[in-house]
Amino acid sequence: MAIAVIIPVLNEARSIGQTLSHTATLGFDELIVVDGGSSDQTCAVVESHAGRLPNRPRSGPAPASPTIRLLKAPAGRARQLNAGAAGSRCEVLLFLHADTYLPTDARQAISAALSDKACVGGRFDVRFDSPRPIARLVGHMMNLRSRWSGLATGDQALFVRREVFERIGRFAEIPLMEDIEFSRRLKRAGRLAPLRHQVVTAFRRWEQNGPVRTILLMWTLRFLYWIGVSPDRLQHFYRIVR
Repeated sequence: MAIAVIIPVLNEARSIGQTLSHTATLGFDELIVVDGGSSDQTCAVVESHAGRLPNRPRSGPAPASPTIRLLKAPAGRARQLNAGAAGSRCEVLLFLHADTYLPTDARQAISAALSDKACVGGRFDVRFDSPRPIARLVGHMMNLRSRWSGLATGDQALFVRREVFERIGRFAEIPLMEDIEFSRRLKRAGRLAPLRHQVVTAFRRWEQNGPVRTILLMWTLRFLYWIGVSPDRLQHFYRIVR
């Protein structure tokens, strides 16, 4: 099955080049970067990678002509993800953050999970790139929460069959919680695969704002969303806290 990796970006010049270099070696069919109006060198970095043929993986399937493409969309992660999906022709869509590395066997793991016709999609476990004990604890708790609830966040590299993605209505174009809202609907559409293969993502946001402060913020936002506070109001609260 053909798999596209879709990466939304906004001022990610510092990380997107390394992410593309890594992901391009993993045998996916399309790498689509969707820029939401960056004011730094993000687009130049992506364009410098576009059209390159990466080194083929030593084992496993590889596409005949892998491509890296840059698309533009209005700012907002949900809008960018939907634009990337619309620009892809692949059967499976994998949504990846610009500062996240997939495991080397990610394509094989996705293909194996989706060989079960009842499986509509899934996500990976997450590990942060920091050696700090708090980083290991946060990653462990995120994985436990996801496995218990059946929900996934963008940090966990959510993947879905295109047909299911279109059928359940794509990402809701809301300013926050688009990943939680989408995974709730996806969970109702069929079985999800909580892969234990780990993506490695940056701990920078947690370091910048303080791990405890960030945890409390995320818990507060999710609780407020769960009790019915609109994402527009949550976005305002998020900006005030930051």
